[in-house]
Amino acid sequence: MKKKKKSSNLMRIIHRYLGFFLAGIMAVYALSGIILIFRDTDFLKQEKKIVKKIAPNLTGEALGKELHLRKFKAEREEGDVVFFKEGTYNKKTGAAAYKTTSQPFIIEKMNNMHKAKTGDPLFFLNIFFGLSLFFFVISTFWMFTPKTTIFKKGMYFTAAGIVLTLIMLFL
Repeated sequence: MKKKKKSSNLMRIIHRYLGFFLAGIMAVYALSGIILIFRDTDFLKQEKKIVKKIAPNLTGEALGKELHLRKFKAEREEGDVVFFKEGTYNKKTGAAAYKTTSQPFIIEKMNNMHKAKTGDPLFFLNIFFGLSLFFFVISTFWMFTPKTTIFKKGMYFTAAGIVLTLIMLFL
């Protein structure tokens, strides 16, 4: 019985201080996660006008790649000028004038935490954060003894969370 109490206290202590340590990281992840929901809208985005000279005589597909525009589609051509949703391109001179939208610098940095790949420095933070959240899941079951009413009710809430997640996955 004494060993059980010792491991339970250790889990509580680690859970407590790891929770305090990760509070700031969790706040940033929560905010950027909410903002990422709106990434296909213009929410919080700022419009930027760009004028630059690129290679002349580019085809539609090459032009879209050169300008780094997703879903690029040339709408029409009048003489040497190609018109597209975001702006224009002069095939003869290579002059391109177009508009893009982007989020403010700090929000883009926050969102990059969610999109980090194995080559990014934030990759290690994401792994640490994910493992820490998994630890929170496991250590929660050491917070109360299984015979208590709180623990039993907690198991109902855990089951409800799993069921809700499964429902949302398949909608």
